[in-house]
Amino acid sequence: MSLPVIDISPLYNDNKDDLLRVAHAIDDACRTWGFFYITGHGIPKERVAKLTEMADRFFALPEEEKMKINIEETAHHRGYGSYTAEQLDPSKPGDWKETFDMGCHLPLDHPSVVAGQPLRGPNNHPTSIEGWTELMEQHYADMQKMALQLLRALALAIGIDEGFFQDKFTEPLSGFRMIRYPALPDEKGRVVCGAHTDYGIVTLLYQDKAGGLQVQNLSGEWMDAPPIEGSYVVNIADMMSMWSNGRYKSTPHRVVNVGVERISMPFFCEPNPETVISCLPNCFDEQHPALFPDVKAVDWMDKCFKETYAFRTRKDNLEKPTAKA
Repeated sequence: MSLPVIDISPLYNDNKDDLLRVAHAIDDACRTWGFFYITGHGIPKERVAKLTEMADRFFALPEEEKMKINIEETAHHRGYGSYTAEQLDPSKPGDWKETFDMGCHLPLDHPSVVAGQPLRGPNNHPTSIEGWTELMEQHYADMQKMALQLLRALALAIGIDEGFFQDKFTEPLSGFRMIRYPALPDEKGRVVCGAHTDYGIVTLLYQDKAGGLQVQNLSGEWMDAPPIEGSYVVNIADMMSMWSNGRYKSTPHRVVNVGVERISMPFFCEPNPETVISCLPNCFDEQHPALFPDVKAVDWMDKCFKETYAFRTRKDNLEKPTAKA
C-alpha cells in the first residue's frame, strides 16, 4: 500500500462541495495513516528550486562561517545545527545531519522576548548569502498560510467552525527548517534521523529526489514514502493528535541513508504559545472521554525540545536573546 495523494487546490476556491470533498479525503488520510501527499498547494516550482539553491550554498559554507549562527548559542532555537545536535530517538546516537532553523521573527523589544518566553526571539539568518533573509521570511509566511488552509479543512471535517484555528496562529511557534543529510555510500540503510513523531500540529515536508523517508504503518512495519514531484508530504503531529482526542494519528517516521546527499525542508505548524490544547468539540462524549490533559503549546514544545536537544538543558542557554542572537 502507499500513502494517499490529495489535490488541495479546491481549498483555494469557493466551491463548497469541492471543499468538503477534499476535507473528507484529508480527514480519512489523517485517521488511517496520519500521513499523506498534497498537490495543488500553490508553492511554485521556481520557489522550491531557489530554496534548494540557497540550501546548497548555505551548507557549503565553511564550518566556521556556519557556526557564526550556532543554534546551541541561542535560547530561542534559531540558526545552524551541526551533526548530532539533535537526537530524535533517545535509544540511538545523535542524528547524522546538519540543519538551519527559523521561526516567527520577533524583535528584541517584543513583550514575549523581553519576558524571556521559551522559543521566542529574532531569526538568526546568515549574512553572507545575498537575498537569503527575504526569501526565507516570505516562504515561512506562505507555508503558514498553506498550513492554515489544511487546518480549515480539518475543522470542517470535525464539524467545528471552519475558522476555529485562524486566531491561534497570529504569532505562532511554527518553524521552518532546512536539512542536509550527507552522502554515505558505504552505509546504505543506516538510520540518519531517528524514529519519532513530530511535536506540533501538522508538518509539511518538501523532500528532494533522493528519498529515504519511511513511515510506520498500523502493523508497525516501516514503509517508504518516496518523493513525488511537485508534492509536499503532510503528517499529523502530537498536539493535533491531542486536540482531536486521538482521532488523528501522530505517526512515527524516520529517515534512512540512501547513499546520496539528501535535502529536505519541513515546515512545522505550531500555534501561538499560550494556546491551550484541549480536546476539541465533537471529538469526545460520554463513551469517548478526553484522553489527554490540557497543555499550553509553549509548555509542550519546551518539554519536547529539552528532551531532544541536550544543549537546551544547559543553564548558559536559558538567557534571553540578545542583539548578538
